[in-house]
Amino acid sequence: MWECDGTAQPDKPGAATERPRYRAIFISDLHLGTPGCQAVPLLEFLREHNSESLYLIGDIIDGWQLRRRWYWPQAHNDVVQKLLRQARKGCRVVFVPGNHDEFARGFVGNNFGGIEVAEDAVHTTADGRRLWITHGDHFDGVIQCAKWLAYVGDHAYEFVLKLNRHVNSFRARAGLPYWSLSAYLKHKVKKAVNYVSDFERAVAAEARRRGHHGVVCGHIHHAEIREIDGTLYCNDGDWVESRSALVEHHDGRLELVYWQGVGAPAERAAPAVHA
Repeated sequence: MWECDGTAQPDKPGAATERPRYRAIFISDLHLGTPGCQAVPLLEFLREHNSESLYLIGDIIDGWQLRRRWYWPQAHNDVVQKLLRQARKGCRVVFVPGNHDEFARGFVGNNFGGIEVAEDAVHTTADGRRLWITHGDHFDGVIQCAKWLAYVGDHAYEFVLKLNRHVNSFRARAGLPYWSLSAYLKHKVKKAVNYVSDFERAVAAEARRRGHHGVVCGHIHHAEIREIDGTLYCNDGDWVESRSALVEHHDGRLELVYWQGVGAPAERAAPAVHA
């Protein structure tokens, strides 16, 4: 397990001395290597939001999709280069692999261009809370017990995302803001709502069992900050549907932000959390 107190240590002379905008940023489920990845908005977000620590919490590269069909446009390469550049400039970048990039679990303990690969991690906030960092797929019964079903679901999800791109292309031409069809469908289907709730409780319970104050995860593409039986549960969302990230302010406050694009302020859809 890799543990960090969130304090940056510039690795070379001339590194930026200005205080980063955030103490830590947590992002996951980028799904680089798929048409659904919103790489250009992600690049915009990374350029506008720097931090002392950056956690990449799984499904950064979608190995499942790349095995079926190679898709790697320049924007996806630009994202990787941006992450490596942030590490070179002194930002602590920690990569915790997920199920879609499970191939990277074979490299746990290694460092690639300044990016640390870890099975999981612990982040200590400015106000002293210990947050367990894990992708969360180990708490998904479909992934653990019926992987073939997960692959079938992945195909269906890819179709919904493709439809979502067409819907938002029309909305953009009409001057309407971005809207996630897949997120809307999830909230309307009772079984999906129950699955999300069960997942959240299971992850929070494991963080509590390990003696941590809370957990930060991804996997289910459902951004959330809430307390579950006395344990702080944070999910940073994704970059195929919600364009969301979890951020820690310099005083330890945690907040979800949703990127709307350059020139538009990042939407704060959840109140800042501070013990």
